[in-house]
Amino acid sequence: SSIDGGGKAAYESGHIPGAVHTDYVADGWRAKVGQAPGLLPPLDHLAALVGRLGIKPHDDVVIVPAGVSATDAAAAARIYWTLKTIGHGQQAILDGGFRGWTADPARPVEAGPPPERTAPPYPVVMQQRLRSTADATLVASRSKLATLVDARSTSYFEGREKAPEAARAGHIPGAVSRDYAEAFDSASGRLKPRDELARLFAAVPKGPAISYCNTGHTAALNWFVMSELLGREEVALYDGSMTDWTQDPERPVATGAG
Repeated sequence: SSIDGGGKAAYESGHIPGAVHTDYVADGWRAKVGQAPGLLPPLDHLAALVGRLGIKPHDDVVIVPAGVSATDAAAAARIYWTLKTIGHGQQAILDGGFRGWTADPARPVEAGPPPERTAPPYPVVMQQRLRSTADATLVASRSKLATLVDARSTSYFEGREKAPEAARAGHIPGAVSRDYAEAFDSASGRLKPRDELARLFAAVPKGPAISYCNTGHTAALNWFVMSELLGREEVALYDGSMTDWTQDPERPVATGAG
């Protein structure tokens, strides 16, 4: 599922035996709606995509990133979140990805095109609690019933930089800044140890949380850490994030350190 590790060409030159390939961008794991490029695609598209990969309910799925960067780990986390959101129950991310797999020369690797594996369209059972919309995020921002966690770097959070598709720079009022890249150890290609991740996210108060970024990509890694590794309950991903949020001039945006 790599976006930063050579894609299909890298897969064909070597992959874990039996692995199928999916292209995070070309296969449409995210959809552009208006100016927002990162939204959850229509459910019939996802049902067909997941079925085309040969995934059926009750299958165990292991998502293998390249293991080369935080952004690539975030793509794996977004695919994991998508599978969980459409009701799939058993998925994992291979920590360290393909790079970690090949670190031991005894582990098998095969080359060539992906095997032909298909299944019927996946029977989607939407898990709405895992996804936050702009309206739900606005309610959370105003009511303080959930903590908003901004996964972008400080310059985006403070409003000194912005994504091209975002109408305004800055962050959702009340958000906590938590740069997603800090969860990833680029030396090893793995996520940092659990106790270190717990320290990194200690600034996020207990209780419900909504993870967001510019396009719901980097925020997926923060969602994965908080929800799946640290075991926090009621963590949602706002897939629209700032590119969706800023399309409506009525929605507030704050700048500065917050």
